[in-house]
Amino acid sequence: MIEERMIALRDDTQVENLSRFFKTGPGQYGEGDRFLGIKVPVTRSLVKEIWKECSLEELETAVASPWHEVRLCALLVLVQLYKHARKDIGFRGRCVEFYLSHTRYINNWDLVDLSCYEILGSWLLDKDRSILYSLARDGRTIWEQRIGIVSCMQLVRHGELADTLAISDILLHHRHDLIHKATGWMLREVGKRDEALLRSYLETPAPGESVPRCAAMPRTMLRYAIEKLPEADRMAFMNRPVPAQG
Repeated sequence: MIEERMIALRDDTQVENLSRFFKTGPGQYGEGDRFLGIKVPVTRSLVKEIWKECSLEELETAVASPWHEVRLCALLVLVQLYKHARKDIGFRGRCVEFYLSHTRYINNWDLVDLSCYEILGSWLLDKDRSILYSLARDGRTIWEQRIGIVSCMQLVRHGELADTLAISDILLHHRHDLIHKATGWMLREVGKRDEALLRSYLETPAPGESVPRCAAMPRTMLRYAIEKLPEADRMAFMNRPVPAQG
């Protein structure tokens, strides 16, 4: 049902723009992905119509679709199923298991960012968070690693900031720009709730290192992290000498 409904909404005039935006060219992070040209608000509208009729069994097919927007629709339906099963912990657990067992299909930043903290992050509010550390450190793809850090959004929203900082340390020297942006984004969220904590984090070295994090981390990560600070402070952080590469 999901794929059929989504295909009926396709807009060929948007396919080229979306393919370019999500970097589907040779050698790019979204290489080979296919688009129907459906914008997110349209997908969300369909989700509102159909989520109550969907089962995890049906999502098995949709989340594996070759169409990017169908996979997104499946994930957004999963978010709704999880959210509305407040008293059914068993079903919520099944949603989380489904999510973690289908990460190979969660293969672009929007698919990660619109689903992971709503499902995995929420689930872990009162549970052990070691899975986030494992994903960040040992994720098979940058998307699993991104799930590890962006899932922290839900923890931050509930005032639990320590895991975000610890996982940011795991990703401090990551090579990919999309991880730099995600980690900086989560650090910025920490700073919005405890600016002094963010400043202290940036001004001190990570465990086992001698250089302050603000000088050691990639510049994109730092720019995202300090975006809400006063301009003078942003400049001071950005102008910290970057350590020589040995």
